[in-house]
Amino acid sequence: MAGGSAGAGGVGAGGRPGPRLDALFLRRFLRLLSVLFPRWASPGALMFLTLLCVALLAGDLPGRRHPQPVLRGSGEQGLLRIQSSDCCFTYSDRCELHGTSASARMWRGSAGSSAPWPASSSSHPSHWPTTRTSASTGWLGPVSIFGYFVIGTIVNKVLMNPIVSKLVQQEKLEGDFRFKHMQIRVNAEPAAFYRAGRVEHMRTDRRLQSLLRTQRELIGKELWLHIGINTFDYLGSILSYVVIAIPIFSGVYSGLSPTELSALVSKNAFVSIYLIGCFSQLIDLSSTVTDVAGYTHRIGELQETLLSLGRKKNNYSEAKTSWDSDGSHSGEEPVPRDTGFLLERVTLSVPSSGKLLIKDLSLRISQGNSVMIVGNTGTGKTSLLRVLGGLWESTRGSIKMLTCFGPRGVVFLPQRPFFTDGSLREQVIYPLKEIYPVSGSADDERIVRFLELAGLTDLLARAGGLDEQVDWNWYDILSPGEMQRLSFARLFYLQPKYAVLDEATSALTEEVEHDLYRVCLQLGMTLISVGHRATLEKFHSWILKLHGEGRWELTRCEKMKRLPAGEGC
Repeated sequence: MAGGSAGAGGVGAGGRPGPRLDALFLRRFLRLLSVLFPRWASPGALMFLTLLCVALLAGDLPGRRHPQPVLRGSGEQGLLRIQSSDCCFTYSDRCELHGTSASARMWRGSAGSSAPWPASSSSHPSHWPTTRTSASTGWLGPVSIFGYFVIGTIVNKVLMNPIVSKLVQQEKLEGDFRFKHMQIRVNAEPAAFYRAGRVEHMRTDRRLQSLLRTQRELIGKELWLHIGINTFDYLGSILSYVVIAIPIFSGVYSGLSPTELSALVSKNAFVSIYLIGCFSQLIDLSSTVTDVAGYTHRIGELQETLLSLGRKKNNYSEAKTSWDSDGSHSGEEPVPRDTGFLLERVTLSVPSSGKLLIKDLSLRISQGNSVMIVGNTGTGKTSLLRVLGGLWESTRGSIKMLTCFGPRGVVFLPQRPFFTDGSLREQVIYPLKEIYPVSGSADDERIVRFLELAGLTDLLARAGGLDEQVDWNWYDILSPGEMQRLSFARLFYLQPKYAVLDEATSALTEEVEHDLYRVCLQLGMTLISVGHRATLEKFHSWILKLHGEGRWELTRCEKMKRLPAGEGC
């Protein structure tokens, strides 16, 4: 199961460390930012800068909301209320303001009036909270708060790492579960024939239970993170009074009266809590950071895989420079114009396991010299076609396709036919977007004739015509044999010079197979076929037999010469 690569212990596949908050996360995050904001003048970057400027001007960022203390009272009984948009502290006591008191110098005004905080350089709240805390409590205050923040950060880091790994695992398991549903939906009929409903239900339920178990584990780990965040917030308010209590009980403010000491405590408590609050806002981002880190690792893995495939494609491009060309290269022996494929000492292995399939195969396929590829299962027949089509890379050697894809070039017919949504005409002319050639009713006649040659006359009536938009799935309406017949009608319509057939008649009878291959030869196609029936040999000039483990044998086929008149090319 794909999701099992990132376990609870934070170890990925192959013993590698699982996703976590580390330098790899930062690299992936910066790489994704370069995708979101490719340049400063991009719409995304301009929108982000605009929102940032608006937030700064509006004062919505932490640290931009300045407290406005107000002193209200009557006579000697007063109420000190320090207000801000984020917090509110109230202290009620007898308050006597003296011009010589360190705390009383903060505000000057008569009782019952409201006075703004003076703009003195030593007490204005727009200064850094660290400076104000140091001025009020000494060096011990900010050092204690910074130390408390460092400890909280380390604890949160320890709690966040397993959450990131578990979140990546959850995303993988959710993808596996969705893929399983899609797999059952696409293959519902074969599963029903196997009476595999109970087995597939068990397998799907197993994936669901694994996903739910991972989600429960993720919720449990996030619970501890939220407990840590809230504990940091609540203990921060207690720490502010501890910081104030140390200089008070050490006798630093022993000369102040109780009233002055109360005012001092109120002021120092505010600046300390304000500094702790700034750090708390950073700690509160922990849950958001873990989500961002999990999604970043998941998307980053996908991006790195795509980039790796892109680099492989670029490295392989030199070997494919001769594709869709005439094969003329300086310093090389010229290739005949009628050559479609040229293989020189090609060695082929399975990409996933490295199993050797073919070794040092040299082959030239030219017009009129059809090749039939035979061999036991697993010897590399379809793999060789994948290499010819450019889907796989050869381990060693040179492979050149000296013709183009599509009409008048080469067309591949896989063993499992592919059909798109749309009308019958769109199935026949696929993958062309428009009618080829654009000839109106004449093209309709060609399509109808090729459907007749493929034995699908009744399909035209079932579809309601060539251009009737059907609302069914072609895979549900057509039988396996009809799918292969329709694929041959598509092949007849495209009329390529070379037709690569991967057991394209496995669901058809020998008689129907004989008729379809005969039409291909009459249309001037050179065939490269994979098949198991000996009746196909008469349509080919050469037999390439694969024995496995790199061994192969190429022999001339004499049966094609004995075809009855009218059945050859």
